[in-house]
Amino acid sequence: MTEQIKIDFEKTIKNSTFSESDTEFKKGFLDKFIAEGFPNRKLENWKFSDINQIIQKKIGELSFYNDYSLSNKIDTSTFIDGLEHNKIVFINGKVEKIDFIFEDKDQIEINEVSKLKDKLENNNSLIDLNNAFTNKSYKILVKENYSFNKPLIVYHISNNKIKSKNINLRLEFELKQNSSLRLIDFFNDKSEKNFMNIFYNFDLKKDAILKNYKIDKIQNNNIKYSFNNIDQDENSVSETFILSAGSDFLKNEINCNLNGKYSSAFVNGIFSLMNSQQHEVRTTINHLSKNTKSYQLIKSVLGKESKAVYQGKIFVNSTAQKTDGYQLSKAILLDKSSEFNAKPELEIYADDVKCSHGSASGSLDENSIFYLMSRGLSYQQSKELLINGFVLDVIEKITDTEIKDLVKSMIGLKE
Repeated sequence: MTEQIKIDFEKTIKNSTFSESDTEFKKGFLDKFIAEGFPNRKLENWKFSDINQIIQKKIGELSFYNDYSLSNKIDTSTFIDGLEHNKIVFINGKVEKIDFIFEDKDQIEINEVSKLKDKLENNNSLIDLNNAFTNKSYKILVKENYSFNKPLIVYHISNNKIKSKNINLRLEFELKQNSSLRLIDFFNDKSEKNFMNIFYNFDLKKDAILKNYKIDKIQNNNIKYSFNNIDQDENSVSETFILSAGSDFLKNEINCNLNGKYSSAFVNGIFSLMNSQQHEVRTTINHLSKNTKSYQLIKSVLGKESKAVYQGKIFVNSTAQKTDGYQLSKAILLDKSSEFNAKPELEIYADDVKCSHGSASGSLDENSIFYLMSRGLSYQQSKELLINGFVLDVIEKITDTEIKDLVKSMIGLKE
């Protein structure tokens, strides 16, 4: 891999407009990635999902060079109907369209980021890889006291022009004081056997509100890794919802720093997996100031030979008195071959806190199925009704009614 990635990096630099200093900056991250390689089971954060083995098994040799000079035709049929929205369209990792048609353009700034900065203290070789190969990175700034009129949907689209490719993309968001943004990440893959590596950085100022909904619903055999870093000031709120269902392998990581008092973070997610899929959610909520709050709820429905993992950590600093932290994971195993792993963690250094965690897994209750069948439903209808009731609890946590109805429609839940 080392020689191939160096060759692909030289091709990337040759066909780019990076300055000499930017090139050196990127080369530093490339060297860090080569030294560490893809994560494997030796790392605690990857003990359940060895992405190094997964890439070798499902893809084989990766190509890291992508020719972003080629344009891609936008297929509007891939857009979500019935929901007025703004758009950022990525096709095969390249930004093809940015459209904020429903917003006051004076209240939003969109700038290309020329100098990337690794703001994370922890070591993560996939972020190093992202920094080395990201072509263009954009920063969206929402000005003070402005709330988006309509949601922003970031379309992650891939087509059959790429195969066995590594795609890296990055976006940064800054929400100024008392601003708000509703953001949907929507994945629509027609490509085969690629590795998508996505990094978002959010900076929420005082009283800002972020609602981020990640929807991977369409079946595909790609491998995806997504990392969100969220920094929150006083009285800010972040809400993250994850529907994890479509890809062969997907790992979502959320690292949230509650830096200001009365800030809060909510993470809710659904695994809906069939046919040997493997998905993971890993969250780290860092309570770094007093009177902060976090709530996490993850539910899984797992079919034949599928595997889901939830690693959730609540960290409470010694200065973070009056912290309220809660996390819960539950799983329904539909087959003897399905597997659910939970690793809840509490690391607490303050004495005036309220923190708890819990986890449970099992099969569908046959007595409940029998009861529903006695009321005239078939066995399959009874199962579906119980599963829908199980996941509905998570969907009801979505605070935006319009997007809640959209998710219900995608899953097939009836009102």
